[in-house]
Amino acid sequence: MDHITFLVAVVIVTALAFDFTNGFHDTANAMATSIATGALKPRTAVLVSGVLNIVGAFLSTEVAKTISGGIVDDTLVTPGMIFAGLVGAILWNLLTWLIGLPSSSSHALFGGLIGAVWVGAGEHGVHFDKVVEKILIPAVASPLVAGVAALIATYLAYKLTARGRKDSVTKGFRLGQIASASLVSLAHGTNDAQKTMGVITLTLISAGALGHEAGPPVWVIACAGLAIGLGTYLGGWRIIRTMGKGLTEIQSPQGFAAETASTTVILTSAHLGFALSTTQVASGSILGAGLGRRLAEVRWGIAGKMVLAWLITLPAAALVGGVSASAVKHGGNFGTVVVALIGAAVAAGIVLISRRNPVSHHNVNDAHEVTIRTEPPTPVGTAA
Repeated sequence: MDHITFLVAVVIVTALAFDFTNGFHDTANAMATSIATGALKPRTAVLVSGVLNIVGAFLSTEVAKTISGGIVDDTLVTPGMIFAGLVGAILWNLLTWLIGLPSSSSHALFGGLIGAVWVGAGEHGVHFDKVVEKILIPAVASPLVAGVAALIATYLAYKLTARGRKDSVTKGFRLGQIASASLVSLAHGTNDAQKTMGVITLTLISAGALGHEAGPPVWVIACAGLAIGLGTYLGGWRIIRTMGKGLTEIQSPQGFAAETASTTVILTSAHLGFALSTTQVASGSILGAGLGRRLAEVRWGIAGKMVLAWLITLPAAALVGGVSASAVKHGGNFGTVVVALIGAAVAAGIVLISRRNPVSHHNVNDAHEVTIRTEPPTPVGTAA
């Protein structure tokens, strides 16, 4: 325990804070379609998802090892760099949550970490070959694979049930959605909780508390699982509304197809150690399910905004992580405190703005877009 300095403790707490934001940011990946089709009530959905995220965290550590010993040189990383990278990831998560945009929490983390290590240790501190192999290629391939799989599955689902009674078909697929959405939650915990495990493990390695190429200790696995599970239970209702009602009008056969495709892709990648974005996989599956149903409306404008967010997430988080790392590197403890205070102030501001137009389990299915009111409403009877 001599290696657990105050800074290391701060980094661990910050990593768990990121894990918490990852949970509520990505609840939609598992439960948006089930909530939209009525297969699960909103509160029940997030409770089931939260519990299964915790369980999933204990199933594998391959992705965690990719983070702790793959994309950056753990011999050059310091706790201060990791702290700076986490600040960039958390702020990007909160900003995209505010506007209801399902961007990638995973890429926010990777971007923040890459930018911070690049500034703090130099270009040679980042293994760009591993970034391409383990992050960029899966980022392009995974939503396409999931989308095609969901498209085919949706087409077959409607084809095979074309002569069935509509109410019976709907009921059957809703029951199937309970199982498929639960599997997505389990897969999400297996994939995304590991990313925080990897960051904490990297911090402990950099502080000398663990040997190089070590895997995450049990207490790290447990803490990461609990943090992401709690975040998931609180529900990222803004993003749930976008994914459940924004991309396309989802029916129960489409929801089942999308969730099954997402689970298959996420669990396969977790087994292979690919740190892909579960948000991109789930979004690709929903789009594929929309295209697979005849006459279904796909809202390409919202899809385009999502793709744009995917493209800028990694560099945007890297920029914030790099600036934060520069302040930590040159300012020492004072710089670290300044970064922490600024980050906390920005986060608090985002949360306050979100209260102007709240989205909860009561209105999550009311509309497909989240708007942010920038001015207080005009009182009744007052001229505009």
